Amino acid sequence: MGKKRAKKVKKAWRNISTKEIDDFNENSTRDANSGGSLASAPSDSLFVLDKSTDVPVKRKIEKKREKVLRFESILERNPFVKAVPSSILKKPKKKDIVAAVVQSQDAKVNKEGKDSESDVFDIWNDQSKENIKGKKKAKPSHIPAVEVEPPGCSYNPEDESHKDSLALAVAEEMKKIYKKELEPEPIPLFVPGEPVPEEDRYFLEVGNGDDDEMDEENQTEDSNAENEIRKSKEKRITTVVRNKRIRRKDQQRAEEKAKKMDALSKEIDSIPDILQEIAEEEEEKQKKHLRRVISKEERLKSGPPRLGKRKFLPAPTQVLLTEEITGSLRKLKACCTLARDRFKSLEKRGLVIPSIKSTRK
Repeated sequence: MGKKRAKKVKKAWRNISTKEIDDFNENSTRDANSGGSLASAPSDSLFVLDKSTDVPVKRKIEKKREKVLRFESILERNPFVKAVPSSILKKPKKKDIVAAVVQSQDAKVNKEGKDSESDVFDIWNDQSKENIKGKKKAKPSHIPAVEVEPPGCSYNPEDESHKDSLALAVAEEMKKIYKKELEPEPIPLFVPGEPVPEEDRYFLEVGNGDDDEMDEENQTEDSNAENEIRKSKEKRITTVVRNKRIRRKDQQRAEEKAKKMDALSKEIDSIPDILQEIAEEEEEKQKKHLRRVISKEERLKSGPPRLGKRKFLPAPTQVLLTEEITGSLRKLKACCTLARDRFKSLEKRGLVIPSIKSTRK
């Protein structure tokens, strides 16, 4: 019995935990690395008295309240007007800072011997000016506000100029007609046809069944042919055939390598030609960029940029027909084109979004 007890005691010794000792060793090493434990450190090193000269919050608020606004400084000089106290506290802006500077200068002048009531506030003083940045202005349009029409559009034009302007108007109209004719035909909403009677429907259904049977027979024949081809392919490959294939592959690799070397040597020899081609491409790119810039400027001169969902449609040229030319302003037929012309000018310059002529329902 005694031996058994001794064994149990030894087992109990093995189960004793050493967590406290490990924690103590870890804390001691950490304190040694950080410069000593906090428990043994003196109170002077742990606590410091704050002797800074910071202004308290209450004093800061009182300082802001003591500031005088510009209108108050102006009203203080007039003895007949009492200053209105401001109820809302705002952040000091640039105007308020300028007013405070002007007030401080006026106070210095008053101390020298001048009377404050007789002084007048100089609003045009250089010190009270502000450097306010203006808003960004829109770029001016290349199109003039009032465009001068050709001489052929006059009420009493010359014969040649009238014919030229009339030919231009006819060309514009013909261009619209040709464009409409050359446009692709719209897709029809419905296809014209006749309804199929019931007897014909029955025959159509029977034909569809026969086609399905034919398709099944064709599929079975195709599957049989594929099986035969697969069997012919699954023949045993001999060592002679395998060696031939390996030699052919090695030969192809060698030929490809030789071709690559030849191509590389040709490229090295053609370096000056490549440099010349690069220079020509760069020159072509510059020319293309220049053409694009010129075309953009011409497009801006002819019409405005795209503002809304609709494109700008220029008004047709106002040319009188040969029968309408009277040679006198008194006999000229009246028409309301001035308002329309001004509105089109605003659209062309990009000041108004283009719109469609609205019609009353």
